[in-house]
Amino acid sequence: MDTILSTLVIFWALIILSYILIQKGLGVLGGITRGMTMFMLEKALGPGADLVEGRKGSGAKVWIIQGMIWLFISATLTFIGLWLGHDPNALHSLEAWGYNALSSELFYAGKFAALFGAIGMFIIGSGLHILPSLLEVDLASEKNAVLTSFAWTLSVIILIIGSQSNEIFGLNIILIGTVVNLIVATAITANQLLTKANSDVTLATPGWLIIFGLIGTPIAIISIFVSGAYNEGIGQWLAYHLFGATFWFSSIAGISLYSASFGSGNALWSRTVAGLVIFGTLFTINPLGDVHPIMAIDMLGLPSAELDITQQDNIIGSFLMALAAIPIIALSSNILITLRGTDAFVENPDLAGIPEINFGAWMLLPLGIGSLFLQTDYLSGTNELTGISNILHLMVIWTVFVPLTLGAALQVLPSASGRYPLSQNRARMAFWMLSGGAVLGLVFTLISDVTDIALAEALVEDPSSLSHTMRKAGSVVFYGTVLGAIFHANNIVSGLYRGETVKSQVALSETTFAPTSYPLTATTSIRKILASGAVLDTEVVPTFESNETGKPTPLHMEEE
Repeated sequence: MDTILSTLVIFWALIILSYILIQKGLGVLGGITRGMTMFMLEKALGPGADLVEGRKGSGAKVWIIQGMIWLFISATLTFIGLWLGHDPNALHSLEAWGYNALSSELFYAGKFAALFGAIGMFIIGSGLHILPSLLEVDLASEKNAVLTSFAWTLSVIILIIGSQSNEIFGLNIILIGTVVNLIVATAITANQLLTKANSDVTLATPGWLIIFGLIGTPIAIISIFVSGAYNEGIGQWLAYHLFGATFWFSSIAGISLYSASFGSGNALWSRTVAGLVIFGTLFTINPLGDVHPIMAIDMLGLPSAELDITQQDNIIGSFLMALAAIPIIALSSNILITLRGTDAFVENPDLAGIPEINFGAWMLLPLGIGSLFLQTDYLSGTNELTGISNILHLMVIWTVFVPLTLGAALQVLPSASGRYPLSQNRARMAFWMLSGGAVLGLVFTLISDVTDIALAEALVEDPSSLSHTMRKAGSVVFYGTVLGAIFHANNIVSGLYRGETVKSQVALSETTFAPTSYPLTATTSIRKILASGAVLDTEVVPTFESNETGKPTPLHMEEE
């Protein structure tokens, strides 16, 4: 059995085992485990637990606010990386301090800040509110959720420092950041699983996507080391994509589906399609991401290995990545149709977060297909498209991951904090600046990369003025993303103090995952009614039509 299949068999077995244990519990050991876990989450923190009050929703609020700060930092680092792409000497004055700024290193730091800082904190913060809401219980430990947010921020700072200099005083900085990150992730996972154990409510599909996102990364790490694939190039590539499929894609799918339904007020379009997203995410290889798994290699402290792939691994990898188009299409369509309900227009289009979710869902499909072509080109050894790998990865981050997670965070924050953002108009302006700057800026840079690839294949040595001009335009336009992040952060923080108070909380039974009524306009079947998302408590309302002959509408009343 080759590397990919042997590793995935272990991964799938552990995922299924974890699901069974979460559903069935640990029997007699369950009560003991819950008590010990709760002790470790709060009492074992000692005096640190007394630093925060642990109010309801405080954990989600703190994580999201820190995510907004990281959004600005990551946008700034990415902007500087784009600028140095056409002007390498722009920051040469920093060499007097011993720092030589390189475009590639700043891109690397920007990816850490975006993926773990902004996106990661939006995912966890939104999940800390969404999962208890779906389970109709309080979060197991709000105090632990608040305190661990600062430890996560510390881990991101360490990762960014390590991206610039991986070894300081003989210490592997990125590995240290990874250890801190995994400790915090373990605490968050335990907190969420304990919340699940405290509820008897059947968990909706978005909740399972969030849980699989949390447990998937450690299971992927275990699978890679148990199979022995960690020292092989194909094993490192697979580890990178398993991490992306679980913590990022699965978690983002969960919070996006919930937020699309909650924000629009429409029932989730199809629970069957949402279930397909779970199955497809876990049993395929997600193609989103870079072709070079350098981030996974550095975080696990592994030596980089050359990609030496067998024909069977190539076939299996390409086939499973092609199948990953199914959950990508399913997620995109489910979000878009849920936002629109029964017509072609988005419900509540001016509500903060809805435009971001709509935009991210639209961009998911083309970038997913583009990433599929890029990854299959890399696995086959052709390497004709690897030159655009970095910019395509940035497009996935800034036009899919950031909008979907930011939109979910903007939907969750009012319920968690009790206040709306300060200004809906400012939120709308920030959306256009952030999304427009990301799309146009990165597309211009993509054109420049494609031009360079074409010139290299034609053996043209002279640099292209068009390529330089497009790269310069891309960096200038991307500055709009930085401004959009600033406006969003200012709007959110100001809203915590001066925003309109949330007057009523929507009960779960009044939202989104099952319609309260089903209009019956013609003969139908029970199968079709259930397929629309209806449950046993959904009321079927007959809608009668009039058979009267139509007549002109009188424009005025005639005098008698």
